Amino acid sequence: METDTSTPSSAAPLTYTVTGRSTAGGPAQVHTASETVTLDARWGAAPSELPGPAHLLAAALAACLLKNLARANDLLSFQYERAEVQVTARRQDAPPKFTEFVYQLGIVTNEPQRRLDLLQRNLAGYGTVYNTLAATCDVRGTILVIASSDAH
Repeated sequence: METDTSTPSSAAPLTYTVTGRSTAGGPAQVHTASETVTLDARWGAAPSELPGPAHLLAAALAACLLKNLARANDLLSFQYERAEVQVTARRQDAPPKFTEFVYQLGIVTNEPQRRLDLLQRNLAGYGTVYNTLAATCDVRGTILVIASSDAH
């Protein structure tokens, strides 16, 4: 049986800093790494074309899944051509919180099912954002193999 043989590091925790700003009635911006993301931080307004905080949280899970796929490529020699992910976040109003995140990870790969199962376990076991969300709500998903000719 294949297993992931990496061990958790005993190094000090990593720190991530994001800064943000907004003007009354206008969009907000967050700055992280070398990027600026404009987002909708208005209250009581109709949804805009800009992402809001919920979109960013779902995007963080999508990024976590894709980064851990790259990790599997390096550490487990999991071979793939490309991947795409869709994350759906569900929230409730009272009390306001997310109740679940469901993802579908499509991968162009020739890996056998046992390796896809190993990947699924690694996504759940080693994703920082995944594990943080899973500690507070249901996180689940599927891996779908995409034929090379179906890839866009």
